[in-house]
Amino acid sequence: MPAKVVVIGSLNMDLVTRAPRLPKGGETLMGQSFCTIPGGKGANQAVAAARLGAKVSMVGCVGSDAYGQQLRGALLAEGIDCQSVSVVDGSSGVALIVVDDNSQNAIVIVPGANGALGPDVLDRFDEVLRSADVVICQLEVPDATVGHALKRGRELGKTVILNPAPASRPLPADWYACIDYLIPNESEAAVLSGVTVDSLETAEAAATQLLAAGAGKVIVTLGAQGLMFANGASFQHFPAPQVKAVDTTAAGDTFVGGFAAALADGKSEAEAIRFGQVAAALSVTRAGAQPSIPTLLEVQAFKS
Repeated sequence: MPAKVVVIGSLNMDLVTRAPRLPKGGETLMGQSFCTIPGGKGANQAVAAARLGAKVSMVGCVGSDAYGQQLRGALLAEGIDCQSVSVVDGSSGVALIVVDDNSQNAIVIVPGANGALGPDVLDRFDEVLRSADVVICQLEVPDATVGHALKRGRELGKTVILNPAPASRPLPADWYACIDYLIPNESEAAVLSGVTVDSLETAEAAATQLLAAGAGKVIVTLGAQGLMFANGASFQHFPAPQVKAVDTTAAGDTFVGGFAAALADGKSEAEAIRFGQVAAALSVTRAGAQPSIPTLLEVQAFKS
């Protein structure tokens, strides 16, 4: 059966250190632990969608190093179709992550092979896009590729999701009309809209700007405050399920993957949002990126 969800994006090996707090500039801290965990926003979202019930294909690039083999193997172990994950010469992408005792993190990404995912690579796997119901993109691969994927998804009539992360500048204006669901967090929404997001009211204001730019619908994720959904006619606040956070890494990716999986399964927007929220809530109760992502059965069994 063709994939219902196609994720176009990054695969990184996460090099994770836990420390009492995040270091200041020029400071050296003693860490408490270290581990390597498969990650990358694209791969995380693919794993989330797969664990949460969708049939998934991944489009991306890994390096010819040991990390590349491990990253591809991690996706295959989840039943994800990797025929469009290309191996290129050089190093795979890595993310250097520090997690503090309050479960906050700081991340530095080195793109590596992710930079080789050009529009030409995407064109080679056009049949994968044609088979999809939902197409997901993020911003850890070249902008030209993201723009090409969004436009191609729109041409093919797919449901197009953009998680604009990491966001360092406004999006190209011609991208917005291709996006069905734009899903930024508070800081990303601020960068894209110019509105500082620190409350439900300012989340509405940021979403209003992004809708005016041409996005179909906007979901601003607000961490423990839940999220704000805007469709151009109304705003709806969805409170977050209450859990004790251990590590927020990949919470946003889990929400995006869960939301997409639920949409692909025919759920309503509200049902898909709540489903994604429960999945994200469960993910923050565990350490790591992909290891923290729950299964469909775990989400179904969750009681807030």
